[in-house]
Amino acid sequence: MNQYLSEGAATAADTEIGAPVVPGLAVRELMLARGSRTLVAGFTQCFLPGQIWCIAGPNGVGKTTLIESLAGLCQAQQGEIKLDGRVLPSWSTVALARRRALLPQTLQDIFSSSVFETVLLSRYPYLAGWGWETKQDHLATWAALASWNLASLATRDVMSLSGGERQRVALAAVLCQQTPLLLLDEPLAYLDLPYQIDCLQRLRSWVGDAQRTIIFSCHDLNLARRFATHALLLDGNGAAYSGLARDILSPILVSRVFQYPFKLLQDAEQEILTPV
Repeated sequence: MNQYLSEGAATAADTEIGAPVVPGLAVRELMLARGSRTLVAGFTQCFLPGQIWCIAGPNGVGKTTLIESLAGLCQAQQGEIKLDGRVLPSWSTVALARRRALLPQTLQDIFSSSVFETVLLSRYPYLAGWGWETKQDHLATWAALASWNLASLATRDVMSLSGGERQRVALAAVLCQQTPLLLLDEPLAYLDLPYQIDCLQRLRSWVGDAQRTIIFSCHDLNLARRFATHALLLDGNGAAYSGLARDILSPILVSRVFQYPFKLLQDAEQEILTPV
């Protein structure tokens, strides 16, 4: 069960028939399992516009499984997931692709394609008629490339990129999809620290500009405390601690989940969560 509810967040019960529908993602009594192991049990939470959620926890606790479930790609053992008051299975593929974008943890390029063409592919949900891209699709692609400082790489083959460059292309692609909800599995992977901070700053700006929602997984607890508004901490044995980031990513809970002692170092301007 989830041990904490985020401040100001509605529960999934608020999306029942007769109640006002709050735009966002609502999870109710969710159970996820892998084989005989229960990863998440009885989890109930709403993820609302304007919030940035970090999913954290040790390796193998179900972060990717949860993100894939929230994206509608992985079937939960129990419970339901609603997007804007509708259960995920009731959404058509195209409608869902216009509402949420997913960055998977693993990227596999099986054929050559330019950076521009790779990002342009994310406009597929908006194509009509014969499927030709419009001027608007090209403008959206150039804007996404510019937002990640990738315009100069537009003609480069993605097969020739470094891991960090390829990750930035993937981030540009999900932003180019222009959905209100982003589900990002390890978006900071392969990025140097300055790019990690730049990435989170851009995502925070992206959320604030239009009251969008971001859910991402991350291993850097201090970056999560700095940039996420909320956190979800999984222990891999059914428990899910959710709430405000600084409350959940605390020495007590992090030490419990990671089974290793952590402490919080503080001075006048900074807080750093560090292993003892």
